[in-house]
Parts: sequence; C-alpha cells; structure tokens
Amino acid sequence: MPKLDRSPLPVAVEHDVPMPMRDGTLLRGSVHRPADGGPFPALLMRTPYGEDSFRTAPVTPALRAGFAVVLQHCRGRGSSDGEFRPWADEGADGHDTITWITAQPWSNGEVVMSGMSYLAGCALQAAATRPPGLKAVVASMTPHDFHDGLKYHGGAFALGSALNWGAFQTMLGLLHAAEAGEDVGAGFAAILPVMGDQDAVARTLPVGDIPGIPWWRDWTSHAERDAYWEELAETLRHDRIEVPVMHVAGWFDLFLAGTLENHRRLGGPLVIGPWSHLAPGASGTGRLFFGAAASGQAIGLEQQELAFLRGEDTGPAVKIFVMGDDVWRDEEAWPLDRAVETSYYLHSDGLLSPRPPTAYEPATFTFDPRDPVPTVGGPTLLPDPTNVGPQDQRDLERRPDVLCYSTEVLTSDVEVTGPVSVTLHAETSAASTDWTAKLVDVYPDGRAMSVIDGIVRVTEPSGIFTIDLVATSQVFKAGHRVRVQISSSNFPRFDRNTGTGRSGATEADLVVQHQKVFPDSSITLPIVPR
Repeated sequence: MPKLDRSPLPVAVEHDVPMPMRDGTLLRGSVHRPADGGPFPALLMRTPYGEDSFRTAPVTPALRAGFAVVLQHCRGRGSSDGEFRPWADEGADGHDTITWITAQPWSNGEVVMSGMSYLAGCALQAAATRPPGLKAVVASMTPHDFHDGLKYHGGAFALGSALNWGAFQTMLGLLHAAEAGEDVGAGFAAILPVMGDQDAVARTLPVGDIPGIPWWRDWTSHAERDAYWEELAETLRHDRIEVPVMHVAGWFDLFLAGTLENHRRLGGPLVIGPWSHLAPGASGTGRLFFGAAASGQAIGLEQQELAFLRGEDTGPAVKIFVMGDDVWRDEEAWPLDRAVETSYYLHSDGLLSPRPPTAYEPATFTFDPRDPVPTVGGPTLLPDPTNVGPQDQRDLERRPDVLCYSTEVLTSDVEVTGPVSVTLHAETSAASTDWTAKLVDVYPDGRAMSVIDGIVRVTEPSGIFTIDLVATSQVFKAGHRVRVQISSSNFPRFDRNTGTGRSGATEADLVVQHQKVFPDSSITLPIVPR
C-alpha cells in the first residue's frame, strides 16, 4: 500500500483584510500564510469576479511551495470599496498592494503574481509600474492591448465577448452597490433583459444603443485606436516590465494573439495547449477530445508555474500541443524556425492548391447583413459555453454566402505550426465590408472541423487584404483535406458590417453586399517538414 510522507501544514487565514490605496480607497482580500515560521514570499492574485473566482486559486499548492497567498478583490468588486473601471486602475492598485504586502511582518519583501485573463492583465499592469519587491509573473490567456485583440479584431468590434463580459461585469457592479445600500432598481431593469437574451440584443442597431452596460458607448464609439485607447495602453507598457514572465495560451482562446504578442515582447517560457478561455487546461475542446495527456494536469502545469515563480528552471523555452498527432512537443522558440511558409491558392473552381491559378475568373457571393453567417465554434466567449473551439462546419458550408476551397485528399500528414494568414484579393459593391476566413480540417467521414478564423474590416471597394488567423499547431492527417472558408460575417462573434461605411446605421440602412474573390488570393501555411 502506498504511503505518502506528508506532514500537517498549519495555516493562518484572515478574510476581508483592508489594504489602503494611494487615493484612500480600501481594497480588501484574504491572506493565507503558514502559521509557523516566516517571513515568506507572497503570491498575489487580483480579481474583478468576486469571491467565487478564487475557489480554484492554487492556495494549498502555493502554501506548500513556501508562499503566503494574498487574494484581493479589484476596486468596486467583492468586498473592496470604490468604483470598478475596466483596466483603468489595475496598475496603480497592484503597485500599492505590493507595497502593502512588503510592509507586513510576515513578508520577506518578495512578491510574485499570477492569474488568467483579466487577472493576468492585472499582474502585467502592476509589473509595468515596476513596484519594488515584485519578482515574477505568470500570465495566462490575456490580451496584449485593450483595443487590438480585445475589443476590436481586424477593425471589427468583438461584439459577442464584449456583450457577454460587459453584461456580467455590470451585474457584479449592481450586486456590489446593492450590498452597499444603494438603490439599483433602474440598473437591474436595464441589464436583466440584456442578459436574458443576448442573441437578440446583439442585433441592436446602431450597436452603440445596447443599454445597461456603463462602458458600452466608450467601447463602441472609439472604433479607431484614438486617445481613449492610448490612455488605457499607458497602463500596460511592455517596455517598462522588467521581471520575468511565463505565458500560458490556448489554441482556441480568444486571447491567443495577445498571449503570443506578450511572449514576443517580454520573452520567458511559453506553453500552448488545445484549450479555450472557459476551459483552460482541459483535455477536450468543442467537439474534439485530444486525449487525457492534453490536460494541464497531465503536464504538471500548476507545478511548472509555481517553480517558475520560485525562480527555478522550468525546462524548455516553448511547449506546444500538436493537434492531430495529439502530443506535446518541446521547442526552442516560437515561431518555429524550421516551418516553411507555403502559399495555397484559392482557385476559382474551389481547389486549394500550392499551384498558382491559371484561370482568373472571380468567385462571387452576396452577403446580406440581415442574415449574417452565424458563429459556429472558434475562439469565442459567448453565453453558450459549448459554442467554442472545433465545431462541424457543414451546415455553414451549405450557405450561398460561404465560399469553400479544399485541397485534394492528402496522401501524407501535413503539419501546420505557426502564424497563419490569408491574403485576399477581393472586391465589394458596398462602401464598407468585412472579409472573414476560416481554416478547416475535413475528415474522411465528411466532418469539417474548424481550426482557426479571422476577420478584417475594410472601406476600400477592392484591393489586397490581409486576414490574420493568428496561429495554430494542427496536423492534417493523411486521408483528410485542408479547407479554407471565405465569407463576410461571423456573428455574433463580430458585429455585422452594415455596408454603409458609417457609424450609426440602423436596420433600415443595411446594404446588401455583392462580393468577388479572385483566385490569386491565398492562405499562408507554416508547414513543418516531417
């Protein structure tokens, strides 16, 4: 019978500990530390999601690793005072919290930070203020910028995620205000219908008229990167971050581009698994199961993160999960130097081939924004948590406004690992339009499973446009086919392009868009020799 050599770990815990910020606002959190010994380094995590989000925090592993653990609520959330302003206060508040921690008698003066999504953003924003005592950060699945890759992708508004997250944060704010004794009846009356049927609300035009969310007009009225976004960007200056950072990403995470860009700018270890935003570390995503070995638990990810925070060697610089082969692989760097960028052309007859086209008649379709192509899978953050990751695209491919280009059946495995983009030679009849692209793995049984997708919003009637599909590591197996879908919408992941070229368009203003795609268009696939 196995016997574990484990001794009891007495722990001292304080809840709702007040931590004063520079403006006098009291933020609160819980402090967990070994009851004996010390002083200790501290692991700090900051959340805008309330106490529930801390129930999965690695408190016990961190305590056993020798850390005290501080779990703090962002201002205006949980038990903290103040007003929550997305991203605006996290750098200064993180700095002040670290200053508070290092002054405590149980602290040895060293602090590390960790988190996923907004929590990781809190850590990076704090690191950008260079607080004395901060030693390292683990940042998982978080954007690198608050405009590009968070609220806007290729110029299109990330409607689905903004609406879902904004409504949820609004509800948390109302509950916080109600606990403080404020009258929040009007706020609930505005937001409950939004939360009750987000699919219907997403069709609101102008999109800026969606009610109830305090920051909605700020997000929707600043489509371009202007002073509003530049002010927020000053809270996340990568050039000011000096501490080592470990990055964790998911192939189906909506912040994959942000995490990869954080890694490019900051260096440090990088782990990319076959995960989505709401299921980090899982062994299956969407309609595919990648095997038990695909999970974060299988590779000891939590232990790797704690080892990194302790300053220990965590092994290879890059660890990626190669889908299709369904194996983990260590790499020296990202992107892979040995990957060969290969163009596959979108032939007029629907063939996808590395051979350049010989006929140049365009493929055509008509896009009506009254009937947009629905979002089916991908890197989403929608109310339906099952509409994410790899999903069968066959129903979409029957639509007349979705063009499909497919290779011949593969006679050997083809590995695509690295950044992927589409160069689209296209033309529209409208003043503005969107061009969308999706990479698809077609199985021998006919399933057409999505891999990655992207969008670009344009105001030129014709031209050469680049659609960024971010990146993947996908082996298209022998017997499969590689497919590219081209269309003009992916709704509600992105807002509908009204075709008018102006903001404020209503349902009555929607313009039917007649589209042409020329066969010198191509997808660039980073193919790894095997």
